[in-house]
Amino acid sequence: MKLTEKLGLALLHRMDPEAAHGMSIRALKAGLAPTPGAVTSPRLKTTVAGLDLPNPVGLAAGFDKNGEVLAPLSRTGFGFIEVGAVTPRPQPGNPKPRLFRLSEDKAAINRFGFNNEGMEAMAHRLANRPKDTVIGLNLGANKDSDDRPGDFAKVLARCAAHLDFATVNVSSPNTEKLRDLQGKAALGALLGGVIETRNDLPRPIPIFLKIAPDLSEAELHDIAEVAIETGVDAVIATNTTLNRDGLHSVHKGEAGGLSGAPLFEKSTRVLARLSHLTRGEIPLIGVGGISSAQQAYAKICAGASAVQLYTALVYGGISLAAEIAKGLDDLLARDGFNSVAQAVGIKREDWI
Repeated sequence: MKLTEKLGLALLHRMDPEAAHGMSIRALKAGLAPTPGAVTSPRLKTTVAGLDLPNPVGLAAGFDKNGEVLAPLSRTGFGFIEVGAVTPRPQPGNPKPRLFRLSEDKAAINRFGFNNEGMEAMAHRLANRPKDTVIGLNLGANKDSDDRPGDFAKVLARCAAHLDFATVNVSSPNTEKLRDLQGKAALGALLGGVIETRNDLPRPIPIFLKIAPDLSEAELHDIAEVAIETGVDAVIATNTTLNRDGLHSVHKGEAGGLSGAPLFEKSTRVLARLSHLTRGEIPLIGVGGISSAQQAYAKICAGASAVQLYTALVYGGISLAAEIAKGLDDLLARDGFNSVAQAVGIKREDWI
């Protein structure tokens, strides 16, 4: 990290967390972020759900909720970008304050509640997206919707023409009863409707499913079955957790989803277990607590074909993406792998 980025992070950490996030978006728009361009090598190039990635390090949904900085983000070293979540109609989300920085724990708690400008605004921005970057959209449902499964399909139909993949997000803890859609029957019906909508598109795209880390063994088994039966193209494991074990920050009691360093072990165990249950038939994307190349590599060895970052950027800056990708290349070379794919799942049993 360069001195200018360190100074910028120090300034942001003196601000309210949500205001600081807005400032980081404005900095990207102004061209103030590091832009190393594509970080790639023969080892780092990989294919996930038919998508060719220059490297397997992606940006998780939530950072660019409204697709405001697609072009700047495409130059920061990420192998792919996921924006959103987006709902059919704009909604303000939950009352502020709703984002808390847990610096002692290298973590964050948020209870945003799918605040976004709606699918029309997102579709307009996606129409002008950079064409040389893999970009996906996290699909959401309006809080007051009478048909939440229909909301996911509606957003997909409106935005799919400008996307490379879409993610069904039923794992946010901040919209009441949303996680109920992870139940076997409800999830099967939801995914069936979304995939039917996808299949009717002029250009069908991969559909991902994002799951919570707070699942029982039985629930995880059901999700694995539904994912295989419905033909989901990949599963993202995991979203934020409601668990608060081992935290030290004064904000540890705040309601919402916890992300960052404390989530690493929990999310990696869920990832490995899901890899086992799906028998490697579905690509997995590992998310939760990654802040170094070593942790990204651990997720891959546990069963992930790619990984995503978000909260670590709060503490390591946007240059962390390129740093992790380059470090991952070194680790693959050290262990004699010619590709990311060769390392996927080689230490899965260590996490089960």
